[in-house]
Amino acid sequence: MTSTIIEVAYAKPDSQMIIEVSGAAHMTVQQAIEVSGILQQFPEIDLTINKVGVFGKLTQLDSELAAGDRVEIYRPLIADPKEARRQRAKGASKDR
Repeated sequence: MTSTIIEVAYAKPDSQMIIEVSGAAHMTVQQAIEVSGILQQFPEIDLTINKVGVFGKLTQLDSELAAGDRVEIYRPLIADPKEARRQRAKGASKDR
Protein backbone atom coordinates (compact mmCIF):
# COMPACT_ATOMS: atom_id res chain seq x y z
CA MET A 1 0.00 0.00 0.00
CA THR A 2 1.53 3.29 -1.11
CA SER A 3 1.24 6.33 1.16
CA THR A 4 0.77 9.82 -0.23
CA ILE A 5 1.15 13.31 1.27
CA ILE A 6 -1.69 15.82 0.70
CA GLU A 7 -2.28 19.30 2.13
CA VAL A 8 -5.69 20.52 3.26
CA ALA A 9 -6.10 24.31 3.41
CA TYR A 10 -8.75 26.64 4.80
CA ALA A 11 -8.55 30.41 5.23
CA LYS A 12 -10.61 32.94 7.14
CA PRO A 13 -10.12 36.71 6.82
CA ASP A 14 -7.90 36.73 9.91
CA SER A 15 -6.19 33.34 9.75
CA GLN A 16 -5.33 30.37 7.59
CA MET A 17 -4.49 26.76 8.26
CA ILE A 18 -2.69 24.21 6.10
CA ILE A 19 -2.64 20.67 7.44
CA GLU A 20 -0.44 17.96 5.97
CA VAL A 21 -2.16 14.59 5.65
CA SER A 22 -0.58 11.22 4.99
CA GLY A 23 -2.88 8.60 3.58
CA ALA A 24 -3.41 5.83 1.10
CA ALA A 25 -2.80 6.48 -2.57
CA HIS A 26 -5.96 7.47 -4.45
CA MET A 27 -7.67 9.00 -1.40
CA THR A 28 -10.56 11.28 -2.26
CA VAL A 29 -10.93 14.97 -1.47
CA GLN A 30 -13.51 14.16 1.21
CA GLN A 31 -11.30 11.51 2.82
CA ALA A 32 -8.37 13.94 2.98
CA ILE A 33 -10.58 16.61 4.61
CA GLU A 34 -11.94 14.15 7.17
CA VAL A 35 -8.50 12.71 8.04
CA SER A 36 -7.04 16.22 8.44
CA GLY A 37 -9.29 17.04 11.40
CA ILE A 38 -9.98 20.49 9.95
CA LEU A 39 -13.75 20.00 10.31
CA GLN A 40 -13.32 19.83 14.10
CA GLN A 41 -11.11 22.93 14.18
CA PHE A 42 -13.48 24.98 12.01
CA PRO A 43 -17.05 23.85 12.78
CA GLU A 44 -18.43 26.48 10.38
CA ILE A 45 -17.26 24.34 7.45
CA ASP A 46 -20.21 22.52 5.91
CA LEU A 47 -19.20 20.35 2.97
CA THR A 48 -22.75 20.48 1.63
CA ILE A 49 -22.32 24.27 1.26
CA ASN A 50 -18.59 25.04 1.03
CA LYS A 51 -17.01 24.45 -2.35
CA VAL A 52 -13.70 22.62 -2.59
CA GLY A 53 -10.84 22.72 -5.05
CA VAL A 54 -7.36 21.45 -5.77
CA PHE A 55 -4.79 24.18 -6.42
CA GLY A 56 -7.52 26.76 -7.16
CA LYS A 57 -9.56 24.59 -9.52
CA LEU A 58 -13.05 23.57 -8.33
CA THR A 59 -13.51 19.84 -7.88
CA GLN A 60 -15.92 17.33 -6.34
CA LEU A 61 -15.61 15.62 -2.95
CA ASP A 62 -15.26 12.21 -4.61
CA SER A 63 -12.35 13.26 -6.85
CA GLU A 64 -9.17 11.25 -6.37
CA LEU A 65 -6.02 13.05 -5.28
CA ALA A 66 -2.42 12.65 -6.36
CA ALA A 67 0.64 12.95 -4.16
CA GLY A 68 1.45 16.59 -3.43
CA ASP A 69 -2.06 17.93 -4.14
CA ARG A 70 -3.43 20.76 -1.97
CA VAL A 71 -7.14 20.55 -1.17
CA GLU A 72 -8.69 23.98 -0.58
CA ILE A 73 -11.97 24.57 1.22
CA TYR A 74 -13.61 27.81 0.08
CA ARG A 75 -15.81 30.05 2.21
CA PRO A 76 -19.17 31.07 0.74
CA LEU A 77 -19.15 34.46 -0.99
CA ILE A 78 -20.75 37.29 0.95
CA ALA A 79 -21.65 39.21 -2.21
CA ASP A 80 -21.85 38.37 -5.89
CA PRO A 81 -18.56 39.72 -7.34
CA LYS A 82 -20.23 40.89 -10.58
CA GLU A 83 -22.92 42.80 -8.70
CA ALA A 84 -20.36 44.37 -6.34
CA ARG A 85 -18.31 45.53 -9.33
CA ARG A 86 -21.46 47.00 -10.95
CA GLN A 87 -22.28 48.91 -7.78
CA ARG A 88 -18.72 50.31 -7.53
CA ALA A 89 -18.84 51.38 -11.18
CA LYS A 90 -22.24 53.02 -10.67
CA GLY A 91 -20.89 54.95 -7.67
CA ALA A 92 -17.78 56.04 -9.59
CA SER A 93 -19.85 57.38 -12.47
CA LYS A 94 -21.95 59.49 -10.07
CA ASP A 95 -18.77 61.03 -8.63
CA ARG A 96 -17.74 62.44 -12.00
